This record gives sequence, structure tokens and C-alpha cells, in this order.
Amino acid sequence: MDPLPPEALLADYPPAMRSEAEWLRSVVRQVTPDATERVRTGWRIIGYDLPIGRRSVYFAWIMIEARHVHLGFPNGVLMGDPERRMDGQGITKKARWITTAPGRRPRESDLAELLHEAVRVARLSRSERVAVAMFREDEADARR
Repeated sequence: MDPLPPEALLADYPPAMRSEAEWLRSVVRQVTPDATERVRTGWRIIGYDLPIGRRSVYFAWIMIEARHVHLGFPNGVLMGDPERRMDGQGITKKARWITTAPGRRPRESDLAELLHEAVRVARLSRSERVAVAMFREDEADARR
């Protein structure tokens, strides 16, 4: 079975949401030109994989909804986000995202910063990810 092109997935959504998703796609391509884009049909998202050595790592997605579009990160909880731009805390354990909608676009520079951080996290070894997660838990405990 041939993979579904992103344009076919986007065709199911209103023009305004397609436009937001296309804008996000262009930002992701510009910031991470080595990333591979493919539709994950089961989730109805456009996913991005980063080549690392002989393997690839899933590091970002675009999810289109009726009124907004998300740029998400499967390991967002491990990402630095001192400005607290990402949503998802208290909703998911690991994933975080930023939302865009017509008239409510985040700055491209903010998205670029988050994408660079997602790439940094994607390049961490398993043990480094565990160490970061433990550090984040210690930070959260200290704030309580």
C-alpha cells in the first residue's frame, strides 16, 4: 500500500485549517530539513522522523482539528520550555504541543526554538532521556 501524501490528509479539513497546517509544515521543513515527513493514518497526523545514525527517531507531529492545529512533540516533557509555551501538562505524561489557529499563530522563532529543542531531545540516548526525566521530576517535587 502506497503511503498517503500529506496533501490527501489535509484535503479532509476546512481551508483555514489546511492553511495553518501548511504553514506549520513549511516551518518544520525550514528548521529541520533532514526530517522525513509522513502521514500516520491511524492517528490522522503528519509525523516527522529525524535520521540519527542508522535509525530514525519520531520527534514531532502536526495534528489538524476543526478549529486549530497542533505542532506536537512526543517527548515534550523532556524538552526545555522556560517560557511555558507548550500545552499538555496534566493531560499527557510525555507529549507536549503548541497550538495555532487563524489569527493566533505563534512566532516562527518560538516554533524554531521548540523544534531545535525537540531535535536535541531526539538525539539523547535512552539513559540520557531517563536522567533528564528524573531531573524534571526532582524539579517538580522541589516546586511543590
